[in-house]
Amino acid sequence: MVDHRRHRKPAPPAPILIAGGGIGGLTLALSLHERGIPCMVLEAAKEVRQLGVGINTLTNAIRELAALGLLPALDAIAIRTRELRYLDRFGNRIWTEARGLHAGHDSPQLSIHRGRMHGVLWQAAMERLGPQAVRTNMRLVGFAQSGASVTANFADGSSIRGSALIGCDGIHSMLRQSMHPEDGGIRWNGIQMWRGAIEWPAYETGDVMFVAGDMKEKLVFYPIGRGSTEGTRLTNWVVCAQIGDATRPPPRREDWARPGLLEEVLPHVQRFRVPGLDVEAMVRATPEFFEYPMCDRDPLPFWTQGRVTLLGDAAHAMYPTGSNGASQAIIDARLLARLLAEQPVEAALAAYEAERLPATRDIALSNRKGGPERVVDVVSERAPDGFTDLNAVIAHEELAAIARGYAKLAGMVR
Repeated sequence: MVDHRRHRKPAPPAPILIAGGGIGGLTLALSLHERGIPCMVLEAAKEVRQLGVGINTLTNAIRELAALGLLPALDAIAIRTRELRYLDRFGNRIWTEARGLHAGHDSPQLSIHRGRMHGVLWQAAMERLGPQAVRTNMRLVGFAQSGASVTANFADGSSIRGSALIGCDGIHSMLRQSMHPEDGGIRWNGIQMWRGAIEWPAYETGDVMFVAGDMKEKLVFYPIGRGSTEGTRLTNWVVCAQIGDATRPPPRREDWARPGLLEEVLPHVQRFRVPGLDVEAMVRATPEFFEYPMCDRDPLPFWTQGRVTLLGDAAHAMYPTGSNGASQAIIDARLLARLLAEQPVEAALAAYEAERLPATRDIALSNRKGGPERVVDVVSERAPDGFTDLNAVIAHEELAAIARGYAKLAGMVR
């Protein structure tokens, strides 16, 4: 008698389950696919839309996306940032530094519309993994671990078994809440942000970004795409103002990304003077803009339980200072994929947490103090009415220690 069991093919390995199809989750999926590791992206939204406004993606993160073959597609819809400036609210320069290729890095820094960037990643995942592995309307509601697998349970009543479950489900993460029911939740620092994007005449060479003001009232400006003519750029602006304090609870979830009101933002806009840019005219001309609370979450003592871990904002939501939100999620994803290719699942997840948790914790805590933008805070505190001689306000070495110290912390320089 022939024993047919000898000739059965081994069952294919259970896939890595990725809860959330944002920038971090999609980067992880593409990175796992690159290494031949089966995975599934399980996105809660019923449909994928190109939401959001501008973000900056730092050179160390773009290097990782370039390794996935995505740089040409991203380059086509982004601006390679040449220079970053920090200004006081009168437009006086405090600190200037080259960025990306212009600073001698091997990859550019890209200023880009978040929705368009997400679209590039989503399309690449659909093409490379196939639509059966990139699913929408899959809202995670629970999970259970057993032996060499984990089962994810979804709102529609379905369940999927995998070899690991990675929570890429954002600042409102269900997985984080399940793993840390005692967590203090989302923290609001009392700063409201108004964010908009508009096609506008290019500022100087069309590849300069700046941050003006201080952490209580701040203007952030950068182009994020080419305009319809040579002399224009799709331009992102952010106005931040302290309207409360950290003792107040954050706005309700439905109050995020709410349409902004011109009469609320204009008093803050009118305090800024930037040579060569009519800030008020730009804001008034923006047909629609949105308001967001500036929030983060406390660093966690751990991310991983057996075959389950967190990634990106689910693990380390941070204030949007220093351009590190999306960048750190990309770096998380690339490291985790490499470790999963080299080690058994539980060992890989533990090694990932050991490296990334302390690194992102330090960035998040630095961002609470202003991150690299602390240079404008310090100068504004010492010279609230502006200055004519910066050296009389602060030494170059003190500015350099703030800016370059943060760059090292964020992994931009070694």
